[in-house]
Amino acid sequence: MPLDRRYVLAAAALATLLPLSACATDKPASSSSPGATAGAKKNNTGDQSKFFVQADYEAQLAMRSKPATGPAEKPWEQAIDPQPVDTAQYKKAGPYHLCFSNAATNNPWRQVGWKTMQAEVATHPEIKEFTVLDAEGKDDKQISDIAELQAKGCDALIVSPNTTTTLTPAVKAACGKIPVIVFDRGVEADCPVTFIKPIGGYAFGAEGAEFLKQKVKPKGKILALRILPGVDVLETRWSAAKIAFDNSELDVVGVEFTDGDAAKTKSIVTNYIQRHGKIDGVWMDAGATAVAAAEAFEDAGQTVPPINGEDQQDFLQKWKEAKLTAIAPTYPTYQWRTPIIAALKVLGGESVPKVWNLPQPTITQDNLAGYLKPGMPPLHYALCGCEAMAGYPQNWGGKK
Repeated sequence: MPLDRRYVLAAAALATLLPLSACATDKPASSSSPGATAGAKKNNTGDQSKFFVQADYEAQLAMRSKPATGPAEKPWEQAIDPQPVDTAQYKKAGPYHLCFSNAATNNPWRQVGWKTMQAEVATHPEIKEFTVLDAEGKDDKQISDIAELQAKGCDALIVSPNTTTTLTPAVKAACGKIPVIVFDRGVEADCPVTFIKPIGGYAFGAEGAEFLKQKVKPKGKILALRILPGVDVLETRWSAAKIAFDNSELDVVGVEFTDGDAAKTKSIVTNYIQRHGKIDGVWMDAGATAVAAAEAFEDAGQTVPPINGEDQQDFLQKWKEAKLTAIAPTYPTYQWRTPIIAALKVLGGESVPKVWNLPQPTITQDNLAGYLKPGMPPLHYALCGCEAMAGYPQNWGGKK
């Protein structure tokens, strides 16, 4: 990138494996929403989440089979069911100063996405300045960051919210002063010009649960591993899985929170193996600790049961080498390219989808080989959309 492009970065925490790799696709709702309480106490799955919205759940599951419009070779520019909005009021001549309020770079998914976003910026000479503040996973800091960025002469503001509800007022305040593009996780407001996301958490959660329904015999014991409560996208992933399990003959023997920690994940799985003798399937709301879960079975001298992970390279490699029965729903990191493209379209007066639903591929045994990336590090995410970008693979930690 040319030296005259200025990056203002707060310190980034880089160590955790917590892959909050997604967007908020649903608005909080009472657990009495239609369908939310069906079978609520069955299978030890508990009550339905307050984030569950029946209409959003149904829409996302339907979108899985709908075609996307846009260039086939550029899924980050594609959209499913786009409803264009007019942006003529924001049209202005370049060059442009874009600003980005980032929730964090505190896990591998976000680190891969951030590298991809920077590479996308570098492809646009019309961007003269790109100012970024990293909230380090703190709501109060991001609220302050958004206010600070509005005073820096930004032509458009991109926001990846740390949490949904708490960041909503700050985003709404910014909407009145500058065109705002939200991606990755959402807010409880429709004022952003566009909200960019993969299909969503319901689709992710349903893919893994439906796979287990196919691969595990009736009465089979299922262990569900979650990261944290109260995070919208993780809640909706679990909401969809809960519905699938509650309408199955599978026996969910436990729903446990791992904090995204590999050691804790292995300990939990080991305890359940010791308690039940055998676990027949593992559902996960994110894949960063899937390898640790698999290793717990191997350490116990057992075959790894059907399991879902994500498109992280260590899991894909484990899947291949150990011949796992597995599936990997994804939240593509190529979505980090889309906000830059969207901001330039908005400033050019071009229409954009109000909700920009990106394709959300699923990795299966049939296409696994195509997502394994030789020479890339274990924590790299396959769907970065970065393979043809300048600096690949070195800038993403890979080897030529």
